[in-house]
Amino acid sequence: MEKEMVTAHLENPSGEATLQYAKDGAGNAANSERYMSLREAIRLYPMAIVWSVGLSTAVVMEGYSVMLLSSFYALPQFNRKYGQAQQDGSYVIPASWKSGLSNGALCGEIVGLFLTGLFQDHFGYRVTIFAALCLITGFIFILFFAQNVQMLLAGEILCGLPWGAFQTITVAYASEVCPVAPRAHLTTYVNVCWVIGQFIVSGVLKGVLDRQDQWAYRIPFAVQWIWPIPLMVMCILAPESPWWLVRHNRPEEARKSLTRLMGGTNPMVGETLAMIQQTDHIEKEASEGTTYWECFRRANLRRTETVCLTWLIQIICGSQLMGYSTVFYIAAGPPKSSSFNMSLIQYALDAAGTILSWFLMMRAGRRALYLYGNVTLFCLLMIIGFVSLAPPSESVNWAIGALLSVFTFAFDLMVGPICYSRVRAIIDKTPRKVCGVSPKPVLVVNVLINYQLTSTAWNWRAKSAFFWAGVCFCCIVWVFFRLPEPKGRTYAELDVLFANKVSARKFASTEVVIFQEFVVSGRDCQDEKPT
Repeated sequence: MEKEMVTAHLENPSGEATLQYAKDGAGNAANSERYMSLREAIRLYPMAIVWSVGLSTAVVMEGYSVMLLSSFYALPQFNRKYGQAQQDGSYVIPASWKSGLSNGALCGEIVGLFLTGLFQDHFGYRVTIFAALCLITGFIFILFFAQNVQMLLAGEILCGLPWGAFQTITVAYASEVCPVAPRAHLTTYVNVCWVIGQFIVSGVLKGVLDRQDQWAYRIPFAVQWIWPIPLMVMCILAPESPWWLVRHNRPEEARKSLTRLMGGTNPMVGETLAMIQQTDHIEKEASEGTTYWECFRRANLRRTETVCLTWLIQIICGSQLMGYSTVFYIAAGPPKSSSFNMSLIQYALDAAGTILSWFLMMRAGRRALYLYGNVTLFCLLMIIGFVSLAPPSESVNWAIGALLSVFTFAFDLMVGPICYSRVRAIIDKTPRKVCGVSPKPVLVVNVLINYQLTSTAWNWRAKSAFFWAGVCFCCIVWVFFRLPEPKGRTYAELDVLFANKVSARKFASTEVVIFQEFVVSGRDCQDEKPT
């Protein structure tokens, strides 16, 4: 099949054609990065990988903290402290308060996402992550000493601020300090960090299950103080993103940062810096005079749609059922201790699925994984729903638990990690504040999940899988028609593909020429069509 071709043009200050790209080596660096193997990337960027993995570990805190709250709903000691007594002598936190606590944390995250965009643009990645770590260290005290559900809500809202920072800035840092080849592995490593946090939650809660005092829920809160200090030290020592330094006209510092990221003297430092500068020049010229409202204008609306819905699909495809896995297992019937054991198994499958996704992404496109992944999730949700129609029994309950574990593995193999590896590449010209649009529907999702699974509310239990299967089917339709393939593309190439309105299904087959010897007027780029 013959490839289509689009060419990027750039208008230089003099308005004349120039040999600029050939002279400064930007084209060589772009081609080298595009065709660089994973082994070569590890050899050329050893410290970039080390720092990326180190700072991404902050997401362990978010994965732990977010999963801790939903897992607490299955802890009797926590329910006695913050719940309401029922006629049978048990204690249950009402669905309204469950939704309030979950959405309180999410509201904090949304605010944190917007603030992170402001602080990161002005102060850089390292300082912003360091500030978020300082905040979370103080806010944990509110959760630890919470005397009632209202105080707990205040703590969740405040903790959501730094959680929102961890959610996006670590992925952005990982993608900017590393070349294309290991970028998918390092950005999806964020999902592994989420799983690590979830795994620790189940282990800690299983350990305190036999305690009948207040420490059954205070110890899990206190465990969150383990991470901030070592991560703060890492932030101080880590190099700043060279892309951020170039965007702030600090090329010499960017050169030093690249030297550190590439593990010492490397002949590619100069060419890589030139590529970053030229890509930044293209983007600044394309976005000159624009505001955040430009994201919603016709020219940029497709990019904004892709960013927001890629994040959103990860949330509404039924994955939120996994976040309440322990509660789901208990609602299905097994004893509480067995429920926590099942959660540990589930999170182990989480990690295995994410690691296997690294190898799968090397062979299959990310669009294909997102599409077939959602198809798989849809089928599993339908099976879970039909199994739940059978008369309640121990075998049915265990079948539902096993299917949910398979669902978790499929999600982390094909959908969960792919979201992180895709979004940073596509979001490059979309302000990070726009990402705050996509988490807002999670407020609705949290309310629905809590009412569906809470025994004192709708009490749908496993039948709620039918509802999420319907939503998942809508996700499949959107992915098929609208989701582009960014595999192997540099940021500049994606800019050109979006600017030329290339069909989502032709992103992978369209050839892009950016850094060429002769560069003509950029005004013609807006009207040029793929040829």
